[in-house]
Amino acid sequence: MGHTRYLTSMGELTRKDNSLCFRVNGRNTYIPIEGIRELYCLSEVSINTKLLDFLSKNKVIVHFFNYHEGYSGTFYPKETLVSGRLLVAQVNASANKRLDIAKAIVQGIACNIDELLYHYYKHEKKEVKPTIDWIRKDLPLNLSRAYHIKQILQIEGELWQRFYSSFNYFLPEDFMMNKRVKRPPDNPINALISFGNSLLYSKTISVIYQTHLDQRISFLHEPSEGRFSLSLDLCEVFKPVIVFKTIFDLVNNRRLQVDKHFEKKLNYCILNEEGRKVFVGAFEERLESVFQHPKLKRKVSYRTAIKLDCYKLIKEILEGQIFIPFNSKDKQ
Repeated sequence: MGHTRYLTSMGELTRKDNSLCFRVNGRNTYIPIEGIRELYCLSEVSINTKLLDFLSKNKVIVHFFNYHEGYSGTFYPKETLVSGRLLVAQVNASANKRLDIAKAIVQGIACNIDELLYHYYKHEKKEVKPTIDWIRKDLPLNLSRAYHIKQILQIEGELWQRFYSSFNYFLPEDFMMNKRVKRPPDNPINALISFGNSLLYSKTISVIYQTHLDQRISFLHEPSEGRFSLSLDLCEVFKPVIVFKTIFDLVNNRRLQVDKHFEKKLNYCILNEEGRKVFVGAFEERLESVFQHPKLKRKVSYRTAIKLDCYKLIKEILEGQIFIPFNSKDKQ
């Protein structure tokens, strides 16, 4: 299966024999290449083409993040899982089934936000009920009346906005949002959301790489030359259960604290190195946590659930089997 390695410090990454060598402040750390699936460069890391060739031969994917902890790009080896038949079918599906698949994705996001908010409703945070009611009653009706992708995107935007507005009812005062600000994030909660979303997006890129799907052909988001738009589609459904569940647990249990784990500048806010380590550890723990899958009748991780959504999308594209994304209500 392989594992993930995060590089949180500035340094130089090179090949040393059959291992990786990460040099920080004159000290070398040697990392065996065996078993590594992904490398995350969360700070400024120098590399060379000799290293990239070594990583490519060992099928290691590398994700790069910028100073503001946003996703910069991915290096991944030459694709070996390529299917001309699926590519043609995926293009046709993007043209002919786009609205149905886009609606399914938004409904999937809504179900998982509903489940997350209902947890707080059960724990005496009754103020979230209007949002839950809107998700259960109004959103499905609005989706059924949407006949253009822009309308679907507007519904998705309203869904996220209503979700963000509920944070004030269950997060501490120093993690209040006010409004969603992305580039760069301007306060601790925006910093956590941007970093978590970027991590999940890059995780989804790695998962899709292991399938025959084409990263560039999407359904909810517009296909774009500057990003892997299918990864944006498929990761959306998992944001509530992976990114936001991680954030809420860390913040409410005070494992992340504003004065200890963040750097606040004039117009932006980011996690410091210690904060990144805390968040990454909790994020990976959440990604690898398991639940009983209702159809497979066995325990699977959230990482595997992302891959299962890829396979469900392939079945929709090739066999016409209706795509129903991951729903946290179905898990036990």
